[in-house]
Amino acid sequence: MLDHIKLAHFRNLISLSAADGKIEELERVALAKIAYEKGIPLDRLNLMLDRADEYKYLIPLDDSEKEKQLEDMIELALADGEFAPAERELINIVADKLGVSRSTLDTLIETATSTSRQANSQ
Repeated sequence: MLDHIKLAHFRNLISLSAADGKIEELERVALAKIAYEKGIPLDRLNLMLDRADEYKYLIPLDDSEKEKQLEDMIELALADGEFAPAERELINIVADKLGVSRSTLDTLIETATSTSRQANSQ
């Protein structure tokens, strides 16, 4: 049985990917890798992708909200203690869609990973 929280978080990743009205092939590949890593069956993934336009996601208007959305994605990616390449790839794509610079994204990721490391070492 799949964890409902895991599914809700994954649905949010799909929603973020579809926020611009389409899910690019690169995003689909990244989402498929994440689904596999999280134990989400392929048929469930395909159903979620088919319904991506039903998931509500509003692109934040101000920079602090955009950064908060990325921080949430990064935190979700680090929830299992690992930052999988597919998760990083998807976060890069969403950051581009949100208009967040690579340097700002790198800072957000560094802050989150160091916080995560500190929490795990205690």
